[in-house]
Amino acid sequence: MAVSPTSIPVDFSSVTVDENNTNDNVCPYQSWTYTVIPVYILLIAVMGIILNVFVLTVFILHKKACTVAEIYLSNLAAADLLLVSCLPFWAVNISNEFNWTFGEFMCKAVNVGMLMNFYCSIYFLVLVSIDRYLALVHPLSQETLRRPRYAKVACFLVWAFGFLLTTPALIFRKMKYFPEFISTFCYLEYPNLSINLLCESMIFIFGFVIPVSIISFCTIKIIKTLGNRLIEGVHFQNTDNKATTLVLAVLLAFLICWVPFEMTKIPDFLKQVEILTECNSLQILEGCKQIFKYFGIFNSVLNPILYVIVGKNFQKKVQEVFKQCKPNRKPVHTFSSTRTSLSKHIKAQDALA
Repeated sequence: MAVSPTSIPVDFSSVTVDENNTNDNVCPYQSWTYTVIPVYILLIAVMGIILNVFVLTVFILHKKACTVAEIYLSNLAAADLLLVSCLPFWAVNISNEFNWTFGEFMCKAVNVGMLMNFYCSIYFLVLVSIDRYLALVHPLSQETLRRPRYAKVACFLVWAFGFLLTTPALIFRKMKYFPEFISTFCYLEYPNLSINLLCESMIFIFGFVIPVSIISFCTIKIIKTLGNRLIEGVHFQNTDNKATTLVLAVLLAFLICWVPFEMTKIPDFLKQVEILTECNSLQILEGCKQIFKYFGIFNSVLNPILYVIVGKNFQKKVQEVFKQCKPNRKPVHTFSSTRTSLSKHIKAQDALA
């Protein structure tokens, strides 16, 4: 019995294919996936590219050097831009019923790019959380630890670590034609179950559990410190207040968007060790993974919106950049006044002669 294209697993960053599975073990998936989801992904891609390019342009064109928090947020925008730039490839892939047509290099590159977004984003938020923690909870440390030079080095290390976490995708993701599906898949195939569980467990721990724990610790300390200062009537700098409000909003948005998807990895683990095998349960799991993952990528559009709505300092930067871009007529008046003064000076010299 041949397997229809609608039986293909729907998970755009971790499609896995077991070549040893029989067709009877494959559960069918909903056909609306191939029409609704590509449109949604393309909308996210267009909005995300426009908004994140706008954010990066403001940070680049502004005359003043970025603060430590702004260095982290600009790198976060770059990570979001990386994700949304890769999304059109997967929109086309899904609309083609997962028949990959872009070659093996792009199969690896697109998946690595999307995974790097998630890992780098969460660690940039870790850096932002630590920065706010030091600024508010240990303000005396900011002279030594909170320097732009250190922030740039930390960002470089995050990009390198994010790429390191994508190594399993770079090594084990491949492209192959499957006659039973009548399609060429860009899929993830581990050599065996042990390596599969090891890689997935390490990625879950280092890519989610540890960073979220650090973010939670810093956020709780920040909120506690702010509460104590309000009770004691102690005022802190307005710039710190504005930066902290934006950071807390970005952190909350990230957790709301991505935690549900990360929680699906627990039943997915049960599926891989064949504890969860019932077809209806697997369909529900795949449906939840789809919904939560596509909800998660919306975070790449939500971040720049938060910068504009919540970020008061960013709003000022936008206004100042627009003023910089406006044509300046001052030099024309200066030239005219200089010419007038020069002509008066010449007339005065003639009168004396």
